[in-house]
Parts: sequence; structure tokens; C-alpha cells
Amino acid sequence: MSSKDHWENVYATKASDSVSWFQPHAALSLRMIRDAGASLSAEIIDIGGGASTLVDDLATSGHTALTVLDLSGTALAKSKARLGANGERIRWREGDITQTELPEQAYDVWHDRAAFHFLVEPGDRERYVVQLQRSLRAGGCVIIATFADDGPVRCSGLPVVRYSPAALDAELGASFELVEHEREAHRTPSGTVQSFVYCRWRRRAS
Repeated sequence: MSSKDHWENVYATKASDSVSWFQPHAALSLRMIRDAGASLSAEIIDIGGGASTLVDDLATSGHTALTVLDLSGTALAKSKARLGANGERIRWREGDITQTELPEQAYDVWHDRAAFHFLVEPGDRERYVVQLQRSLRAGGCVIIATFADDGPVRCSGLPVVRYSPAALDAELGASFELVEHEREAHRTPSGTVQSFVYCRWRRRAS
């Protein structure tokens, strides 16, 4: 089964609020976006955010330039339905972040919670970083959250890569300055606790 088929099946057979990574509110992500100084007109893209509620809270807060990219069209459709009329103002993109062509120098904030850790092949991670370098403006903010180094080794039946802040920083490379990192004990809908690490970078001027 391809990655796309896998995620289409997940979102077709499970409620969005029952998957292990569900958060009623993405509080730590929202705080980091605010601390980065993102204006309400800042271009924000959420990678792998198909069924995430982050876009709901950003839209409610007054952010007007929001893009959500996900491999699963089913996940995107569920979010569009949930948001109703508010969803019409959001750019929804279906695609694989390692292959999709994103516009150059288009975004001020790049957010990814629980997508990067599924990239177990080094080549996929390299392509992800190339996309990031191409699409994020100088001075822009990157927020990536993955399973921490003591987190789960699998998720949704798939292997993942676990990270420390230093290991995540090494993946992004010298173009990005690590500004802060924080751990999160995420409680899943089933009641288990998963360790996440969140890192925020600033893109250096080229």
C-alpha cells in the first residue's frame, strides 16, 4: 500500500478526533507562532495538517493567509467541512511534501507537527529540506514537532524517526538558526502519553 493509500484509509475509517495525534487545540504550536512575531497577514503553511485544528484557531485569531498541505484528500475534506464558510478562505493543497512544487519564497511561517518523523528515508528528508529552503522567506519561522527521542517507535502502523533537538537541528542545516525547543507530553484520545519535541528556527539571511 502506498503512503497516500495508507493515509486515505486512516482518515476514511477513523474520526479525526480519535487518531492518536489529535489535539483539541494546538496550544504549543500557537504559542510558538505568536512568539515568532507572525503578523495576521503572514503567509503560514501547515505541512501534514489535513485534519489538524491548528488552522481553526489561526483563522479564529484573525490570520488571513493560511495554507494547509496534506497527502490525504480525505483529511483535507474533513477539515473543510468542519470549518464551513471559514474554510473557503484557506488554501487547501493535496500532495506529498517531498514531491509537491511549492512557490518560491512564499511563506513566513512553516509549521509541521507529526509529519517529518514519518520520513524514515534520508532522501525524503533531504527533499523536504530543499522544499523548505526554496519556499520560506529569509527571516521566516520554522516550527517542527516530532516524536522525542523517548517517544514511540511506530505510529499508525508505520515506523518513525525519533529526535532530540540537536538531531532535528542537524537535519535542517546551517541555513536555519535554532531559537527554542520544548518537550510536550501529548495525551492521546485513548489516554496514553507520547513524548514530542518542538523546535523553532529562524531562517538566516542568505
